[in-house]
Amino acid sequence: MSTAARPAVPATGRSWALPLVVLIAGMFMSVLDTSIVNVAVPTIQNSFGATTDEVQWIATAYTLALGVVVPLSAWLSDRYGATIVYIVSLLAFAGGSALCGVAWSLESLVAFRIVQAIPGGILPVVTLAILYRIVPRAQLGAAMGLYGLGIIVAPAVGPTLGGYLVEYVDWRLIFFINVPVGVLGAAAAVAVLPRFGPTRRARFDALGFLTIAVALFSLLLALSEGQDWGWTSLPTVGLACLGVLCLALFVVIELEVDEPLLNVRVFRYWPFTNSLLIISVLSVGLFAVLFYVPVYLQQAQGMGAFEAGFVLLPQALIMAVLMPVAGRLYDRIGPRWPAFVGLVVCAGGTYLLRGLTPVTSHVEIALLLMLRAAGMGMAMMPVMTGGLASVPVSEVNSGSAFNNVVQRTAAALGLAVLTAVVTATQAQMLSDRSALVGPGTPVPALGPGQAGHTLGLYLTYRQTANQSFVEALDNLMVLTTVITLVGAALALLLRSGKVPAAQADPAPAGPGGAAQDAPPPSPGPSGDGATNGDVPAGEPEGPGGARRDPVRTRG
Repeated sequence: MSTAARPAVPATGRSWALPLVVLIAGMFMSVLDTSIVNVAVPTIQNSFGATTDEVQWIATAYTLALGVVVPLSAWLSDRYGATIVYIVSLLAFAGGSALCGVAWSLESLVAFRIVQAIPGGILPVVTLAILYRIVPRAQLGAAMGLYGLGIIVAPAVGPTLGGYLVEYVDWRLIFFINVPVGVLGAAAAVAVLPRFGPTRRARFDALGFLTIAVALFSLLLALSEGQDWGWTSLPTVGLACLGVLCLALFVVIELEVDEPLLNVRVFRYWPFTNSLLIISVLSVGLFAVLFYVPVYLQQAQGMGAFEAGFVLLPQALIMAVLMPVAGRLYDRIGPRWPAFVGLVVCAGGTYLLRGLTPVTSHVEIALLLMLRAAGMGMAMMPVMTGGLASVPVSEVNSGSAFNNVVQRTAAALGLAVLTAVVTATQAQMLSDRSALVGPGTPVPALGPGQAGHTLGLYLTYRQTANQSFVEALDNLMVLTTVITLVGAALALLLRSGKVPAAQADPAPAGPGGAAQDAPPPSPGPSGDGATNGDVPAGEPEGPGGARRDPVRTRG
């Protein structure tokens, strides 16, 4: 039994532009919170009288909760409808932010950060799923270019905004600022978003959720604490092994159950799998620079939090300008060449950063970061769009969830490994230079008597430590350059050519681009097997002949 189908949103630029703006505003807020808090950590530590290890749990708890909840996002969207899940998550995120703002102790703040992370992990996944339903395939590049403002620009803007609020207002405002944005965003979503109802009433895959949750929690915790515990310590190695075993068990379970939590069969599509590999490379490079450049500016050059964030601001503006341009290029020529050129430019900018010194001018640093950001802005969205466009529309929820899991896990893994490299290199350089200072080496006296001599000795040590850190950072940039070039090589395997206006659910393709055995095409709005990314408003039958709830549209 079939009914006349009508797209949830007409396939015109005017019809999907306003809903997309609403989606971006909500997701921008949730992604911004992952970086804006980092600059406030020292101030929060002083406010609560906590140790450095204790206060780091503000970020660690948030990351761990995100890793657990992201796999649940696809099931929630399918079960209750993407629109209602988006609106509820937006309001819940605002509520969690308000709780963080009124935290009375470090323990309460960590607990409220977990509450905040639950909707914060759901929002990006549901946002991407809605985007793919309201935007025609031929205009996905342009839409994803705008969507990328939340994925890439928000983390870059975070240090500047957070630095200003912490330095000149109050650290609690970094949380309270989310409350009006979340409430207004939810009201706008109610007004303009199309009503996407449940797509399937699948049973909850409890065993699959348990295994993926334990896997991601264990891996992220091992990566977050490995530096302090020791990379070869029993807790770190034990958690890593537990995470890998649970991940393998999750894959086995998802291949066997009738209604999997996440459809791991999306990895049959080589363009999607390849895009995840490239996204991993981009995530490692993005967050390594976003983490270490502010540390360099504050530790080696003595800048304040707001000043350091201000140096990072121009790169965010460059990405904001280039991402929509990259999206248009994707619509015209496909993902291969924008991604390849962008990654090469990004690698070049990263390599030039290897020349940083304790006295490098702020203008030079900003220009190099802008060059690197130009490449990042050109590459990220074509890669992500090309990957998700290669999977059937019915599996976009799973693809979006895997996208977010890979971004966060790759960023955590890359930052942990690079931090270990920087720490080991810095320690070795400091040890080598200290060995050159003999007992009779003259030290400048900065005052009369022993006190002046001690102060001169301390300042000499600090100068040597800073120089060692900067040289370790230079080596880090060389390593990141190599990783980025690996991504550029993978980009050459992406599809090239103009994106078709409408296409059936694609067949899995191998690295050479040849289609493998294709699954039957999913019925589109006209019932002819073609789809442009819109969701029909009829009543398609689900597994076993069960009728799905219709997608409600605004008249």
